Amino acid sequence: MEYKFKTSINCGSCVAAVTPFLNKEDRIENWKVDTTNPDKILTVQAENISADEIVATLNKAGYKASEL
Repeated sequence: MEYKFKTSINCGSCVAAVTPFLNKEDRIENWKVDTTNPDKILTVQAENISADEIVATLNKAGYKASEL
């Protein structure tokens, strides 16, 4: 399943900060952040995880996200 989120992840350092949080979540198969998009779109490929759980993971890393 693919999820898309508008985020506050706006630079390479931010991506580096969220990487361990997202990589630690076994249910997330793949993810990427388009920092060139004004809404800083995070695209997540995942199974058996809810959008709310992904948002909570980003919140733990100190970033905000809302599902598109």
